Amino acid sequence: MTGKSPFEALSVETLAGRLGANEPLCSQIGKDTSQWKVREVGDGNLNLVFIVEGAEGAAVVKQALPYVRLVGDSWPLPLKRSFFEYHALTRQQARAPGSVPDIYHFDEGQALIIMEYLSPHIILRRALIEGRQLPNIATDIGLFMARTLFRGSDLHMATKDRKADLALFADNVELCDITENLVFSDPYFDAKMNRHTSPQLDGIVAELRADRDLKVEAQRMKHIFAANAETLLHGDLHSGSIMVTDTETRMIDPEFAFYGPIAFDVGMLLANFWMAFFSQRGHEQDGSRDAMRDYLLGVTVETWSVFRAEFSHLWRTERTGMLYQKSLFEDQDDRLGAEQALDHVLQSIWTDLLGFAGVEVHRRILGLAHNADFETIADPDLRARCEAKALKFGRHLAVNRRHIHSIDEVNRLAALIERESRI
Repeated sequence: MTGKSPFEALSVETLAGRLGANEPLCSQIGKDTSQWKVREVGDGNLNLVFIVEGAEGAAVVKQALPYVRLVGDSWPLPLKRSFFEYHALTRQQARAPGSVPDIYHFDEGQALIIMEYLSPHIILRRALIEGRQLPNIATDIGLFMARTLFRGSDLHMATKDRKADLALFADNVELCDITENLVFSDPYFDAKMNRHTSPQLDGIVAELRADRDLKVEAQRMKHIFAANAETLLHGDLHSGSIMVTDTETRMIDPEFAFYGPIAFDVGMLLANFWMAFFSQRGHEQDGSRDAMRDYLLGVTVETWSVFRAEFSHLWRTERTGMLYQKSLFEDQDDRLGAEQALDHVLQSIWTDLLGFAGVEVHRRILGLAHNADFETIADPDLRARCEAKALKFGRHLAVNRRHIHSIDEVNRLAALIERESRI
């Protein structure tokens, strides 16, 4: 199989025949294709994902499709997104070693990546729905974000290298378009592919769509997203794109990677922990989830704390790019100036991440792509009550982001809203 062959989607039945001579795959799982067991496990919105097991091991084969899988071939999507995912993974591995799956092979023509099979890892979102309190995720994710976002920016990279990388990822136009519309615009009007828990949420949906302050802030966040090419982002960092065990955390699926604002990945990630917090009331079939709610708020605090600490450490030790160069500060014995600049940068990230978190909550409840935290709550009335609280919380973050000063303040608000109208 070569990149020159016409694109053809893989299937469980055809994978062994088409990849049986692929040396990187065979070296991982064994050459005897009669021993291969192939499972299609893709439950995402866009791609085919296969687990291939052989006599000597296992691997994952991920292949892009020329359309949005969630919708069908009525929404075409270019295969080149696998190119951006591959290049993002290689950069993330270099900047935060051990944080992503190992890559064994990339075939651009067939839009497929062969990579490490993570086992016994499970998707983080599933673990949180099950009520598992994983001890390492805040540290691991906080470090990943700080290292990839700092080291992919003009704070660290040589200017020529960063501009070349910016040009490469600038072609990820179609996936950026999905984010620009599905996240920042569609939730706030009657877009064709929107859906929500109806009729229970009809009233609050109408209020949000008529909320001028909210719509202006959502578009302000869209403006920042589109205009601030600060660093290479994961672009879709949420609890469904992280795989975990009790001792290990790996980030996956960066096909939305592009150059954007540092705050975007951080805000989208924290929003998913806050949504998990508000969803817990719907998962109490086996008893109270009070401890889980406390754990999730603690994770947001620790993740932000770890991010800030590591970002600050890298600022002091790896600030070798064109921004805030040391010749203006440390080389003139002006460490206080460097710290003042760091405070300004972190404050800007903080303010913007709140806005991104707010709109992420809204799009996951009102837009096309929902998350399982709420969707797996079978009782629609119970689900709607959880979602309504999250929507109220998201609105507050987006509209009042400039006036919120700490993550403890955010979490006090979340706890207050969650206690309203106890179920």
